[in-house]
Amino acid sequence: MTTKVKRRLTTLLCADVKGYARLMEADEAGTLATLRRYRDAMATLIARHDGRIVNTWGDAIIAEFPSVVEAVQCAVETQQEISGYNGGLPELQRMKFRIGIHLGDVMVEGDDVYGDGVNIAARLQELADPGGILISGPVYDQVHNKLSIGFDCLGQQHLKNVVNPVTGYRVLQVGAPTRPRASAADVRMEPATPPHPAHGAESGFSRAWEWYTRLPRLSAVMIALAGFLFVINVFSGLHKHLVSLARRAAAVDRFSAGLSPAQTSVERGRVAQRWRSRSNQAHLEFGHRKAAVRLTDLCGAIRNARFGSN
Repeated sequence: MTTKVKRRLTTLLCADVKGYARLMEADEAGTLATLRRYRDAMATLIARHDGRIVNTWGDAIIAEFPSVVEAVQCAVETQQEISGYNGGLPELQRMKFRIGIHLGDVMVEGDDVYGDGVNIAARLQELADPGGILISGPVYDQVHNKLSIGFDCLGQQHLKNVVNPVTGYRVLQVGAPTRPRASAADVRMEPATPPHPAHGAESGFSRAWEWYTRLPRLSAVMIALAGFLFVINVFSGLHKHLVSLARRAAAVDRFSAGLSPAQTSVERGRVAQRWRSRSNQAHLEFGHRKAAVRLTDLCGAIRNARFGSN
């Protein structure tokens, strides 16, 4: 009678020391003592997260967890604790673990587990960075919205002795040390310096130019035409006003010769009224002609810009 194989879905964590052979060659006794110390710390963390150690061989360790979230949290805390231990050692004596985690179906025999799930976790561990954690797609699907840590997708990984590729995700750990907060005695209060007016004007012009350069081509052309026409209006109106003043002054000077002050004042009023009337009429006629020309030019420019942008 064939015995039925017992199976279960579980989360597997596989950890291994990077460069363990080199460390053993340099200092066997010291390396073995460090390994035992780190394994004891890992065993404590595994038990704290409701996991159990399945097996150990050489420098490797494999554990299983009923919870995917607990497995990833345990891996993160393990790397943080080992990093703290390594901080007091020379670079060549530091022991860095690589960790791989996979959620899969395994065969159970006593306290041991077998199957592709174990193999995938071990292969992911081999691809992990020293001091890093690499998880599979099924693990990521369960934890990415439950833990406040980041993940970096490495794409599909072709693992040794695994038929189908496995999507790998690197766990982004906070490795940079935090700066100590400065005390009140260390903080110097300095008076604030008001910004120079020229700096503000330059900044405003830069922002306006940046906004203009991001406009669509048609809008930029229309705004440029509007600005050009505005400048022409300002200068043409100023020129006509100056010419009108000069003409009125010359006319008054010609008529005022040989007249009494009262007659001169009356004559100046008549001349001013005459020139004002003529100037308004000429300005109105010229404005009508100029508006028609500008409207034609504007329509042509818009048509050219539209076809040019296409």
